[in-house]
Amino acid sequence: MNLHEYQGKELLKSYGVAIQEGSVAHTLEEAVAAYEAMREKTQSDVVVVKAQIHAGGRGKGGGVKLAKNLDELKEHAGNILGMMLKTPQTPGGMEGPGKLVRKILVAEDAYAPDFDACSEFYVSILMDRERKCNVIIYSTEGGMDIEKVADETPELVHKEYIDPTLGLMPFQARKVAFNLGLSGQAFKQMTKFIANLYKAFVGADASLFEINPTLKTGDDRIVAVDCKVTLDDNALFRHKNLAELRDTDEEDPTEVEAKAHHLNYVNLDGNVGCMVNGAGLAMATMDIIKLSGGDPANFLDVGGTADAARVEQAFRIILKDPKVKAILINIFGGIVRCDRVAQGVIDAYKNMGNIPVPIIVRLQGTNADIAKKMIDESGLAVHSAILLQEAADIVSKVLAE
Repeated sequence: MNLHEYQGKELLKSYGVAIQEGSVAHTLEEAVAAYEAMREKTQSDVVVVKAQIHAGGRGKGGGVKLAKNLDELKEHAGNILGMMLKTPQTPGGMEGPGKLVRKILVAEDAYAPDFDACSEFYVSILMDRERKCNVIIYSTEGGMDIEKVADETPELVHKEYIDPTLGLMPFQARKVAFNLGLSGQAFKQMTKFIANLYKAFVGADASLFEINPTLKTGDDRIVAVDCKVTLDDNALFRHKNLAELRDTDEEDPTEVEAKAHHLNYVNLDGNVGCMVNGAGLAMATMDIIKLSGGDPANFLDVGGTADAARVEQAFRIILKDPKVKAILINIFGGIVRCDRVAQGVIDAYKNMGNIPVPIIVRLQGTNADIAKKMIDESGLAVHSAILLQEAADIVSKVLAE
């Protein structure tokens, strides 16, 4: 689950991480109130107006503006609120439709009073699955795309691997500060910043923290100016307060609907809809579709308790995608019996009326023979298969027709 910048910063602040202070606003009136409060707090007329969407690169699309007075604040807030913001990370990139900005962050000018004395760094924490540990990735080239830095100047990207049984050791936090070229008070502040940031990462069960830029101010404070946070969905049961921060307006509406029906669904760009039970089987199904000349349109795991209602809902969700030209149902009957799934397919087909795309059903496992007979005798335009390759070949054939 992704958090907005302002939500991520509040999370960091609760763990003692220094942040760029600000207030969220949903309307122009709220933005003016936030500006007045910030001006009173900082004794400065200058604030930063930031669009709050789940995408990076907001400044490139005009979603981050500096306001030097109240009039500029009103102008920028009025322009950004309600705009369709296009960034390299929104769907379709700069050529896509963009994302609707429903809220903004009115934040302090963290670079004041001496912009030239400030330095920007890149700091992130994530899991290294190959090494089975967390890793801190950091660079002196803050404010830039880290992928570009890694490609053009890989020597400027450092990694510090954290033993999960020991956690972050003090010498590792000092090593980060040293490699960033810091000394004196800034060195101490960065050491503290890294230690608290790692505590927040572990404490919130996050899968990604990206602080870009991490700022060294003119008076040697270390501050999180931007913040990208991704939380592990599987751990949200331990964090009810964080689960409540979910913003469904920023998510794919179809994926939101699927989650409401306890379906694991991810929308993709292909033309073959997939309905499978089990993540591993789903990945194998997607692979064989690709190898057979098709492209998977989605990842959809109906789980081990698939019944007629859930199968029907899965059909409806898949068919919301106009690119789908065929649907492959691949079920291994272990916990769920194949005949139960077959009955679900038949009932869903009848309830929905005419389904406009070919359906290929491959059922193996408990009562697979009964399930195949049910499908074959249903009188419905459903193709049945025994082997996965056989099912994939049928998919390839119907796509070619």
